[in-house]
Amino acid sequence: MSGRTSARTLSIAGTALAALLITAPAAVPAAAEPAGSRDDAIGGAALQTAFEGLHDAGMPAVYGALSDDGERWSGAAGTAALGSERPALPNFRHRVASVTKSFVAATLLRLAARGEVDLDAPVGDYLPEVVPGERGQAITVRMLLNHTSGINDLVSSAFPSLNELSVADLDRYRFRTVAPEQLAAWGLAMPPVGEPGVAPGVYSNTNYVLAGLVIEAVTGRTAESVITEEVIRPAGLRHTYFPENRPRIRGPHAGAYESMFQTLVPPRDYSTYNVSYIWMAGDLVSTASDLTRFYRALADGEILAEEQLAEMRTTVPVNAGGVEMPYGLGLMAYDTICGRYWGHNGGLFGYGTDAGAHESDDRAFAFGSNLTRHNALDENGVPQPHPIDAAFGPVAMALFCPPGAQPEDVRPLLAEGTASPLLGGPSIDARLP
Repeated sequence: MSGRTSARTLSIAGTALAALLITAPAAVPAAAEPAGSRDDAIGGAALQTAFEGLHDAGMPAVYGALSDDGERWSGAAGTAALGSERPALPNFRHRVASVTKSFVAATLLRLAARGEVDLDAPVGDYLPEVVPGERGQAITVRMLLNHTSGINDLVSSAFPSLNELSVADLDRYRFRTVAPEQLAAWGLAMPPVGEPGVAPGVYSNTNYVLAGLVIEAVTGRTAESVITEEVIRPAGLRHTYFPENRPRIRGPHAGAYESMFQTLVPPRDYSTYNVSYIWMAGDLVSTASDLTRFYRALADGEILAEEQLAEMRTTVPVNAGGVEMPYGLGLMAYDTICGRYWGHNGGLFGYGTDAGAHESDDRAFAFGSNLTRHNALDENGVPQPHPIDAAFGPVAMALFCPPGAQPEDVRPLLAEGTASPLLGGPSIDARLP
């Protein structure tokens, strides 16, 4: 198997959900009256059933949260660890991977609103030693945030063995600390994937490492502390934090199981890991309830003013693992059969996450799972069907659509060239496992 094929396979199979809901031509019926329980009012009962089905299909643990019209629900299914009887809990801390990008982008938009950074200024003006010369002058901060910089991804340099679907480097570097400047250097040293400012862009984690360095350059403080002050505290998030090179997750959490296409039997637990290798591109820890609160607060204008939120939602086409999607500034547009959501997904070794808030009503969701690359590969490196794939469909339906608004025509979609590879589509973490 070639390295190129391996990188693409990592992308396609590193998904949080294996089915999409896409906009149907028929109108969605109005929501039915609540069936008498708080869970049924916003769909918690259906989501709990879907969670249990996903666990029965082979997912060790699943947990999530919903909020809608002032009501909140959270639930979980499965066990905290393989071979354990300790139940999974709704409040498990979880490495949310690229969901971190929404926090980084929101912070830069807040700084821009105060005139502390210019999103259309060259990144070289802020980081002359990191991105020097003509390249630094051609790439703007905005291009970092919407992945049109043309800068390649860094993860294959951080873990070269992954290009051959080997976890050797993953195990070797479990406790390694990597400086952000080194991460940036890895990505910048690779061949460009496009011209600056030209769409479609190409999803690259290096962009958000550089965005984090811009935050530090303009504030003189760590990116972690600035994002905490600008976004995490104003949103009222109580269990969201940056581990800052500490390998152990603080608080209750599930194992993070990597199967690497069933080459690891049993799957290996990577919940204890120094994730400095991805930094501001994906090292945040949070809970499903906190993420639901964050995306709802963002959509309701509690974090950004209307003008900045409109900027964040201005999309360009971005290629992620062979699939083109609409991407804003740290936000992806989830075009579902029950309306448009704005949020993000992400994947790390053993952890998958999706979260977002509806564009025009009060519904918000977050969902976490803890087994990645569960599919076996055929001789051509193509992931083969697994019961988990089908079990994601009811989860997606229950997350997106309240009771009474769930159409029968829900079409699963996992194909190249789709306009919206959102919840359950190919992971937008590109080469990030």
